[in-house]
Amino acid sequence: MSETKRKVVSRDSVEPVCWFGEEGRFLLRKEDTGGLYSFYQITTQPGSGPPMHVHETADEAFFVNQGRYEFEIGGVTEVIEAGTVIYGPRGVPHKFLNVGDGPGQLLVIATPGGVENFFIGLSELVSKGRPDWDKMQELANRNHMRGFMPQPGAHGDLGGPPPGVRPGAGGPPAAVRGARG
Repeated sequence: MSETKRKVVSRDSVEPVCWFGEEGRFLLRKEDTGGLYSFYQITTQPGSGPPMHVHETADEAFFVNQGRYEFEIGGVTEVIEAGTVIYGPRGVPHKFLNVGDGPGQLLVIATPGGVENFFIGLSELVSKGRPDWDKMQELANRNHMRGFMPQPGAHGDLGGPPPGVRPGAGGPPAAVRGARG
């Protein structure tokens, strides 16, 4: 474990990273916490969220800061309201979906740290157009994740956003696009 120092971060000073209708701001990265954890904010549009996946080596705690989310963790599905935290242990399949009427916001702690590397890589793949399935799998494998499946019959080509993402939900959330002009 490396030495850590005091750090103060303003959310607005952190450049957002965007992927499939979600926007992440990595407030504390692995390097900031000596590898212990990552702390980040995710903003999603209604109908957006990741497909079922597994973090093989990381636990996650999700605090719903704004909106309503449907979470499925370990086969149990429930709607989580603002002001509530839900824990997803490593190795347990999970997904979430913004079921609210407007943008939703999660604060997430992932331990150990480093999950930001996956999302930064995913953002880079998405920015080049429809991501290649094999490249997404390589990225997931490098980050000890699994479960991203192409749509049925796609033969290795995603053919659009992954399951759980409403068509047209790519790029930054509308509230962010509007703020950027």
